[in-house]
Amino acid sequence: MLEIRDLECGYGPVAALKGVSLDVGEGELVALIGANGAGKSTTLRAISGLVKPKSGSIRFAGQDITGADPAKILSQGVAHCPEGRRVFPYMSVADNLAMGAYLRKDPIRVRQDYDRVYSDFPRLAERRHQAAGTLSGGEQQMLAIGRALMSRPKLVMFDEPSLGLAPTIVEQTLGIIKSIRDGGATVLLVEQNAFAALELCDHAYLIETGRVVRRGLGKELIADPHVRAAYLGG
Repeated sequence: MLEIRDLECGYGPVAALKGVSLDVGEGELVALIGANGAGKSTTLRAISGLVKPKSGSIRFAGQDITGADPAKILSQGVAHCPEGRRVFPYMSVADNLAMGAYLRKDPIRVRQDYDRVYSDFPRLAERRHQAAGTLSGGEQQMLAIGRALMSRPKLVMFDEPSLGLAPTIVEQTLGIIKSIRDGGATVLLVEQNAFAALELCDHAYLIETGRVVRRGLGKELIADPHVRAAYLGG
């Protein structure tokens, strides 16, 4: 479904990605792990059009989306749930969800998706008229996930969904991400908790200083001595 080849991106003179190649198959949950600053978030931002690649290619569902406008990429079925949630704090929960569906032209199905999100996240239903900025961190993460789902994506990208959350909320959030994959969507996950990500995923890539240095099944990377020493506490 997603094919990235020899991707190079940077911020001014600083090279963030140095020839990254990876594949995400339809229906898979693929994890990107690595240290802060390794290039994981830049990879997601390049896929969603927020960072323009210097070279390389990104293909989604057979279409070249390299450097395309973010709205076009979203309309093709790629949703990005960003690091830090990035909800609109002064807008209501309902209006935040509406922003996730702003490109859609099927109001009946949009209404159905509102109901589905509220069913999956009852706390959001209770707070639908509340300003998003007054929600707890866990509730804001639920809202960010719900907003991404409102676009009816084929691929959902999650950037550090557990960051700053209490352990019980982390477990709940990762369970929701697994259920999204089990429901038929494809998932690309960047997650600071490497062990949890590797247990959850089908395949994984380890990125270090802008390069993919390991790839394989989640269980293979859990058993890899380098991964264990550097990211799993030995």
